[in-house]
Amino acid sequence: MARLLVFVNSVALLLLGSDMFLVGANRPPAPVNVSVMHLKADSATITWEVPEGDIIIGFSITQQRQDRHTQRFIREVNTTSRACVLWDLEEETDYIVQVQTIGLYGESQASQRVHFRTLKKSDRFPSNSSNQDDPTVQGLDKSRHLQTGEMIIIVVVLVMWAAVIALFCRQYDIIKDTDNSNSKEKVKPLSERSTPEHHSGGLLRSKFHQSVPSINIIDV
Repeated sequence: MARLLVFVNSVALLLLGSDMFLVGANRPPAPVNVSVMHLKADSATITWEVPEGDIIIGFSITQQRQDRHTQRFIREVNTTSRACVLWDLEEETDYIVQVQTIGLYGESQASQRVHFRTLKKSDRFPSNSSNQDDPTVQGLDKSRHLQTGEMIIIVVVLVMWAAVIALFCRQYDIIKDTDNSNSKEKVKPLSERSTPEHHSGGLLRSKFHQSVPSINIIDV
């Protein structure tokens, strides 16, 4: 009986070890080239790269203030993004971040620790060419272009509607003036009707035949 228990425990340990080995072998590699971009007083953008050939379905970021032990975890799945914006940071504060990639069989090892310090609210991050590669900046530029295109379309539609309304009003005025002129020609004022005159300048008078008196003579 004791030998049977030993055999069962050995098999269980062997299966558990093989599962852990397979899971560890299938885990994605840790992110590389982790960097901080677009640094501000209350936000920062973390970017990283992933080696080719591995299926990545998400990422996990650990954020910690250097003077505190509390940590903040950010986890996102079903994404192929290689950047994340950290919000609600405190100005002139030191932070430490680490990034992990999420694959089909678990999470990778944590990347190297990256340290950065936020700026003052009065300070501005110097503009350079690296900011143009920031996914956050690219997203803002795309949204600005989209808003500009939408505004142009709205203005064009409004101008077309205004032109149609103006044309309609003009046609309506023309039709109204035409109707008024036709009604004036059909109905003439009473003062324009005059009594016909005689060709000699006098009023035409009706001719009356003077009655000739008749005399009857009676012989007695």
